[in-house]
Amino acid sequence: MVTAEAISARLELLGDPQAARFALRFFKTGPGEYGEGDLFRGIRVPVLRKLAFGLEGVPLPEVTLLLASPFHEDRLFALLLLIRRFRKAEIGEQETIYNLYLANTCRINNWDLVDVSAEHIVGAFLRKRDRAPLYRLAVSESLWERRIAIVSTFHFIRKGEFSDTLALAGMLLDDPEELIHKATGWMLREVGKRDLPGEEAFLQRHYRRMPRVMLRYAIERFAEEKRQRWLKGLV
Repeated sequence: MVTAEAISARLELLGDPQAARFALRFFKTGPGEYGEGDLFRGIRVPVLRKLAFGLEGVPLPEVTLLLASPFHEDRLFALLLLIRRFRKAEIGEQETIYNLYLANTCRINNWDLVDVSAEHIVGAFLRKRDRAPLYRLAVSESLWERRIAIVSTFHFIRKGEFSDTLALAGMLLDDPEELIHKATGWMLREVGKRDLPGEEAFLQRHYRRMPRVMLRYAIERFAEEKRQRWLKGLV
């Protein structure tokens, strides 16, 4: 049986101290920053993805232990294993993985961890179910749970379903965290790639109230002249 301890030992061998030092700055791990205290081994994501191939059978208790690691890459690797396992699982096991994910949101505690996983587990599980859990996450005190809420809707967006993204974006307009502004603007931009009138209708209602970063992310792909009109309030 492949254990969390064995995986961590393998990841330790793959670490790069120079890359780890860069990651400490990039992921804002200083005092008072959103990633305060996180530890890094310095392993690139493609390396982790390649290593995860074929390890879907690692028992869920071991994956949960890995998700509790103080090292960022160990937690990311655990999430990659959960994603691969979820895709191949029957409905009952998918629900188990979904519940495991939501029970461990305190460990999914940086933007990359959320962004790599939320749509593939939370979004995928809720696609044909009641989506009320997303609305509960959207009012959580946890920055990461609120980001999970909006990023999970990327799964719906890819299926041509935009209503939950727009509803949650409306709820998050006054969020105090820039990481939520960026994620919400990103999801609005993804809606616009598929339904530009729908995105623009949302923007027309809310752009005066939207945080500037959210607006900039939402209109990033607009032609420059059009983008400037939105930024200057000339629409």
